[in-house]
Amino acid sequence: MHRRRRTALLLTAAIAAAVPLLTACGSDAHPGAAAVVGGERITVSQLENRVEEVREAQRAAVPDEAQYQQAIARTGSLTRDTLHGMVLDRVLERAARDAGVTVTDRDIQQMRSGLEQQAGGAEALEAAWLQQYGIPPQRLEANLRLQLQAQKLAQRLGTDTSRPEFWQALSEAGKELDVDLNPRYGDWDVEKSSRVDAKTPWVQDVTAASGAPAAL
Repeated sequence: MHRRRRTALLLTAAIAAAVPLLTACGSDAHPGAAAVVGGERITVSQLENRVEEVREAQRAAVPDEAQYQQAIARTGSLTRDTLHGMVLDRVLERAARDAGVTVTDRDIQQMRSGLEQQAGGAEALEAAWLQQYGIPPQRLEANLRLQLQAQKLAQRLGTDTSRPEFWQALSEAGKELDVDLNPRYGDWDVEKSSRVDAKTPWVQDVTAASGAPAAL
């Protein structure tokens, strides 16, 4: 479970403390896009929908208002973390495809069954993935597919997901895809395969008093 948890942390949106939210003025290179990966747009609307899925799952899991507000505070950077995960998912998929790695539905079910046994059931696993990694129940199997892609890619490379060889493969895939983030969400560091905060003079930090994600 330790290796799987470490992999999940590498490949999913991190649960972090509230940080300043970004608003940007100026023209976007890709209007309406949060990012462009391999010539395909991740739209702001798609990003907002993914964030809303997490918020709805958090609300259902903790109906008490005070607990819900605490969950929001713990995931104040959810919008940018979610975009990071959406981009990294596509980079990983490209790296896996380049290496000839495939994942079957049977692989996913076997992994899920094992995790459910360790967690104490399906609901417990879903709750753990939501709390620890910000993955709502309806995205769980898609996330497990990515975990398996990462594991199989590392095996194909003769390494593991913590080693430079694995991340070099992701870096090369990111270069092929020519990842381009909307500056309001930061920049993409292709060498580290990670979203980083943009350092541009026309980006203004605005801290939302409620801790909720900014209206995009």
